Amino acid sequence: MRNILLLTDFSDNSINALYYALKLFSGSSNNFFVLHVEVANTFLTDDLMAAGNKSIYDSLVKKPKNRLKKVVSDLEEASKQENFNFEMLIDHDVFVDSVNQVVASKHIDLIVMGTNGVTGAKEVVFGSNTINVIRKVTFPTLVIPENFEYTSPKEILLPLDLSDSISGNAFKNLLTFAKTYSEKLHLLRVKPNDEISVEEQKDNEYIETHLKDFKYEYHVVSNASMDHVVNSYTQTHSIDLIALLVQKESLFERFFTGSSTTEISKKLKVPLLVFHV
Repeated sequence: MRNILLLTDFSDNSINALYYALKLFSGSSNNFFVLHVEVANTFLTDDLMAAGNKSIYDSLVKKPKNRLKKVVSDLEEASKQENFNFEMLIDHDVFVDSVNQVVASKHIDLIVMGTNGVTGAKEVVFGSNTINVIRKVTFPTLVIPENFEYTSPKEILLPLDLSDSISGNAFKNLLTFAKTYSEKLHLLRVKPNDEISVEEQKDNEYIETHLKDFKYEYHVVSNASMDHVVNSYTQTHSIDLIALLVQKESLFERFFTGSSTTEISKKLKVPLLVFHV
């Protein structure tokens, strides 16, 4: 039975992501932990409790708690026929700290959250909470774009650059997901020049060993930018989900700031599944 962490701030987009998870995992046994992090002023809260002002403190705590109860109740109603268990979690903490604590204490297998897309700040592609989870919670995370209507992730695209390896645990975890929920994996190694990297040299042997029983396509594209190739490929193929193998801070910077691949995330129209190397 999987342990899946669902994050919500009560926005329509975050609620949509929760229902995506219900549909994706339909037919299997899962524990869903639905977490809302209420970012409260610590000093204000402490002062209210110290002063014995219970009514004001309750109003700060009860409102989000009641909203979360309604969200969980609706999820339970929508999945009555499934073997799903739901647990409501509410915390007053720094958002990423709270997520990391729950991941550890509840033995989480996957995080699911929504994103509001590009915000007013140029460097903020998904909204601060989504970016912070990808950067600072080194755990598999599934991000659902704004207003995305559920489609079974039958075909997954994995873009790779010169240094991305498909011989590590991150790719093995992606492959496990793909074999469970999809029908085909597209591997797209994109190079800015004609250089053949060490990782590219390993690709064929590894693919023949681990993908021999799974439908796939493998392409190498040279002298092209990552964002252009990925955007073109997703327009000409039926891609339902994009996966990334994230190398901690370095790949975050490569995919989300100061790089041509920032454009991938800005134009993202399908869910993004992140595995950390």
